[in-house]
Amino acid sequence: MSIATQYQQALQYHRQGLLSQAEQLYLTLLKSDPTHIDSLHYLGLLYYQTDRNNQAKSILEKAFKISPNNIDLIQHYSLCLRDLGEIEQAIALLKRAQTLAPHDADLLQNLGNTYWVAEQYQAAIDIFNTLYLQNKNNEDIRDSLLSVLSLAGNQAHAQGDFSLAQHCFQQAVSISAQAELLYNLANAERELGLLTAARQHYLQAQSLSPNDADIYNNLGNVERELGNLAQAIGYYQQAIKLNPKLGHAWVHLIHQKQHACDWQDLEAQIQQVDTWVEQQQALQISPFAFLSMPGTSAKAQLNCANLWLKQRYQSWFEQAKSAPFAQRNNQRKNGKIRLGYLSADFRQHPLASLVTEVLELHQRDHFEIYAYSSGKNDESNERKRFEKSVDFFRDIRNVSIQDAAQQVLADHIDILIDLTGFTQNSRAQITAMKPAPISINWLGYPGTMGQGLYDYILADATIIPPADEVYYGERVLRMPHCYQPNDSRRPKPQEDMRKNHGLSEEMMVFACFNQTFKILPDMFLRWMRILKAVPNSVLWLLECNPLAKQHLIQSAQQSGIDASRLIFAPRVDMQTHISRLALADLFLDTLPYNAHTTASDALWAGLPVLTCYGDTFAARVGASLLNAIEIPELICKSLDDYEQRAILLGRSGEERMSLRHKLAQHRDSTTLFNSQQFCRDLENIYREVFAQRGLS
Repeated sequence: MSIATQYQQALQYHRQGLLSQAEQLYLTLLKSDPTHIDSLHYLGLLYYQTDRNNQAKSILEKAFKISPNNIDLIQHYSLCLRDLGEIEQAIALLKRAQTLAPHDADLLQNLGNTYWVAEQYQAAIDIFNTLYLQNKNNEDIRDSLLSVLSLAGNQAHAQGDFSLAQHCFQQAVSISAQAELLYNLANAERELGLLTAARQHYLQAQSLSPNDADIYNNLGNVERELGNLAQAIGYYQQAIKLNPKLGHAWVHLIHQKQHACDWQDLEAQIQQVDTWVEQQQALQISPFAFLSMPGTSAKAQLNCANLWLKQRYQSWFEQAKSAPFAQRNNQRKNGKIRLGYLSADFRQHPLASLVTEVLELHQRDHFEIYAYSSGKNDESNERKRFEKSVDFFRDIRNVSIQDAAQQVLADHIDILIDLTGFTQNSRAQITAMKPAPISINWLGYPGTMGQGLYDYILADATIIPPADEVYYGERVLRMPHCYQPNDSRRPKPQEDMRKNHGLSEEMMVFACFNQTFKILPDMFLRWMRILKAVPNSVLWLLECNPLAKQHLIQSAQQSGIDASRLIFAPRVDMQTHISRLALADLFLDTLPYNAHTTASDALWAGLPVLTCYGDTFAARVGASLLNAIEIPELICKSLDDYEQRAILLGRSGEERMSLRHKLAQHRDSTTLFNSQQFCRDLENIYREVFAQRGLS
């Protein structure tokens, strides 16, 4: 039998699946002619098909050396290399073959699949897109293009590159408007602030997949951000109806019900979430929403933050172990300590009333100041002042997490300070990659961010006494007075009149301009008893949303208080806000989430603040502010004490006048509004942690 006849017989066995017979004939042929190219080729292919990849590689490599321009051989050889993990070599082979046969569809598909395996998604997209445009009826090509677009979009979203994610999913949706693709497109649009477009695409996804609880949850998110609170609550309720164990929908629902002052079943719902956190269940529970709930302990808040890190940050921690972050170069060029402030709120935001002046006052002989802005540029005066307050302002909103971390690394930042924490538009993943040798959680998030994310949390002795350090994943740094800075350049109160705000001169005006999610049923019931006990008194509240106003009026009436005794103030500019605060008689703080910037505004305006000292970070801010301004008599140790003190002050104009006089004296003589002193104290802490790390 001739060699040609033997080869044809072997090939027939191979095609019939008689692989043992085919293998024996190939081997026999190769004994007679070791360079028989077709026998080498198909014996190598047979080895590959029977999972003997190392043998396949050896045989195919010999064949390739003999016939380097054989397109089929190159494809089979590249498949073997790909499965052995030698992906770059496989890509190089296929790209060489592409120069020989640029229009070979099978070759291009193989190259696209290899780019896919290598996670070189853009290159794979380019290949599959070319093939798809040539033949839109080929379902395999279309499905491959959709799959790789989806993978690329999800990867970009996970890396914080939302513009790229949007681009990928827009292209995918233009090919096939599937529910999952529409949902992911909407997710990217929401992150980019394109809320109307996001809502439209969520609704399209919902029409195709009406029983998907996550779509309803995210519809709730986008309606919430559009300010449509009632619609948001309705969507969260529908999500929970479809999936009663969708933890993040429960948390969103509870938090929005708090914003709406809808307290029906609130206690039982919070208890359920608290139980999930205690049992360490694999449910996504937002730490910020959790710490805003009444009854959550500092220990539970730490557990919640740790769960969040476990669920969302592990991949970023892993990247921190790899180059270039693991080989971080901390050598400084000019001898100055480089501070990097990370925030989503360098804009018209309460942060502007707190930290801007501190950034301006840093001693440039010793410090170099960088800002990393992950939020929108609202082009406000506050934004412009932020930009001028630092030496280098980096806008990282449309930059991926990794690229932002690379920027921090390239800037040789010594201390990275996060002013946002686990609040909206957080980019705490940057810190997880450890681009700076020291990291601090400060100001934006009133609680721990778990173990391993930040080295330190900046507080004070009132906020975190030594006995409470066990409830914080970070090491505790303490400012000597108050952890919260206050801009002494904020507007001062100007002359105003009560009649401009629906108030009369005869009224005893209790005020609380906190956001409504901080107002809880027990506190509100106490406020109603205070109004009953103090003649001609009213409660002046911030009008946050129509639902809250409606529910608060209903609750007041159920307590026997006429609706006219609740007066709602609209949101106004800072100057008007500070001026009107001075018209009230006493600010009533909330618990367990105190006023923060709002309390500083009240004290700045000369309005005494009555607070109650609680068990968690957020419940102690009022006390910290009052200690710093040296008026501790307005700090109550219990809610019963708080209620009685409010009644006494409400009835005693003389005592209120005495407090106002003391507050006027202390505003300029104590540390609370002394930005120069605050900045020097803060810089001393920075120097201390810098020296402890051996970086000086």
